[in-house]
Amino acid sequence: MSEEPVRVGVLSLHTSKETKAICNAVEALGHDPEWLRRENAAVSIEDGAVAIEPDVDVVANRMLLSNIEQPAEGLGLAHTFGRARPILNDPSAVLTAMHKFASAVALAEADVRVPDALLALSNDRLNRGRERFGEEGVYKTAIGTHGGGTWKIDLADPVNPMVGNRQAFLQDLIDRDDSRHHDTRVYVVGGEVVAAMNRYAPEGDWRTNVALGGDVEDATEMLDDEVREMALTATNTIGLDYAGVDLVEGYDGWYVLEVNPTAGFKGLFAASGRSPAPHIARLAIERGGGSVDDDRVEELSAVLDDSTPSCMPPQRRVNDGQIPIIGYIEEVRVAGTQGSTQAFAKSDTGATRSSIDTKLAAEIGAGPIKSMTRIKSGSVKSGKARPVVDLVVGIGGEQHTVTASVEDRSHMEYPVLLGRDILQHYRVDVQHRADEGRDPESDEEEEEEGAEE
Repeated sequence: MSEEPVRVGVLSLHTSKETKAICNAVEALGHDPEWLRRENAAVSIEDGAVAIEPDVDVVANRMLLSNIEQPAEGLGLAHTFGRARPILNDPSAVLTAMHKFASAVALAEADVRVPDALLALSNDRLNRGRERFGEEGVYKTAIGTHGGGTWKIDLADPVNPMVGNRQAFLQDLIDRDDSRHHDTRVYVVGGEVVAAMNRYAPEGDWRTNVALGGDVEDATEMLDDEVREMALTATNTIGLDYAGVDLVEGYDGWYVLEVNPTAGFKGLFAASGRSPAPHIARLAIERGGGSVDDDRVEELSAVLDDSTPSCMPPQRRVNDGQIPIIGYIEEVRVAGTQGSTQAFAKSDTGATRSSIDTKLAAEIGAGPIKSMTRIKSGSVKSGKARPVVDLVVGIGGEQHTVTASVEDRSHMEYPVLLGRDILQHYRVDVQHRADEGRDPESDEEEEEEGAEE
């Protein structure tokens, strides 16, 4: 091990198991992690000298760009840190990977097999090309995550080149009718396969994403040489240091579907018992000039340590040293892919997840739908299913990106409900109401069943 610990910055504005696991792995390997978040990160230029706060030797880029309103902002932030320090998963490569069609073009140019696809900027051109894909095809947004923005469609009906403000395209449906629909994810770190899993679509769906309830099984040892080589080549072609590569087998062989720069670990670890986090930590440490014990990396990979890391920055405090206060009724700004608007929101500490009215969600283009969740409310004890979408909620000067449920709240006074996914960052003052002077009606109390993703 090097005499001086390497300071590894993990750039991630969201809280996830993967980010926590990477930070913990860096520390377990004897080096110093720094979680670069809104609470603590800054870049300064003074007299021509660039400084980063907190100071780090290398940056592991974990910016989640696919499900935020303005991915260019996050990409620019990653570029900023990448200009000042060595960075894993270079932002230019991430840009290619996050745009699914750009990624497919790069892979096809490198002779990596991908499904036939068509992206067209005009409605006429896209629909003139529909028939080449047969009776059924895949229709997806160029940018999306967790299976959101992907549909299997009947190609007898016309399609639109845009879904909200996002470009969409058509793609061949690669399927084997004689077996349950599944694909294979191969996780690559530093030019080596760490683990692999087969993902099976849940009942009533054809998408295999773990976030949508798909089943998984270990495929690490059964991975054949062709699939292994395709995953390695795909990662190298895009230019990523680590990635989850999704492949599917048709009757005529294997195809690469996507190369994901921020692929999750949860399903992979459940299937294989191997965590990529220590391998990513090792790669970052070595890129920063340090060294690690390979046996220790293997030992750590058998555990997914997603406990809160010691480098988690403290929450922002106000003048009296307390967590910021939010009212029982608060005016917020909600944003989607088609715009944003001000709305009154009710704080509900009994709700796990925030929610938004169906009509308001449609107005701002909240989405795409990521999954379904079951909610219990009032007299409906058995629960009812509601779609879940990405939503940006602005409160004061703070922005929160959450997966909110969509429901008909027309019979309620407030179109937005703030759950614990947002309220965890505040103290709730039940006597403060931003709608003072109005005559609010009584809202139903509601609580989401089950754990958050």
